Amino acid sequence: MDKRQSIMNAARDSFGMFGYKATTMDQVAKIANVGKGTIYTFFTNKEELFQQIILELLRDMKSKAEAVIDDNEHFKLNLHNSLFVLLTYRKDHQLTAKLFQEAKEMGTKEAKQAINEMEQAIIEYIKEKLTAAIKKGFIRKCDPEVTAFVLLKIYISFIFDWEENHQPLEKEQILSYFDEYIFKGLALSKC
Repeated sequence: MDKRQSIMNAARDSFGMFGYKATTMDQVAKIANVGKGTIYTFFTNKEELFQQIILELLRDMKSKAEAVIDDNEHFKLNLHNSLFVLLTYRKDHQLTAKLFQEAKEMGTKEAKQAINEMEQAIIEYIKEKLTAAIKKGFIRKCDPEVTAFVLLKIYISFIFDWEENHQPLEKEQILSYFDEYIFKGLALSKC
């Protein structure tokens, strides 16, 4: 493994364990087993290193979402599977969980910004899928960006908010509710 990747892995681990605010370049250097100066040959500062970690995380999220797309399946099932993977990843990944905790408890600007970037990337991903579905005649015409925002917020409610006071919903239950509350309203004809 090259030094840059070793630094990236160490930074991801440190940000995931301690959050953005508590992570120092000294910690990253120690975890990566490199001198602190070595980090600065690849990254200007902690902010740039953090941004690279977030970009890598977003690419990984998109890759996982694309991996569950099956061209032989119905649009709504593919969208459901993609959203489920994206939000489960967001919920279970150590770094994203720590960033949400830090943003909520400490209000760290960089953590909030990273969360916003994640949500915007998910919205853009959904928007692309909706735009393609409209062009193919799978769903009626709608504003893809607004619809993507609504879909994400509803899905967040199913995955995160519901679980605060209830048993977690099974993946199939979420699809059923998604179908009932969203897709029947987008269908070209009554389902």
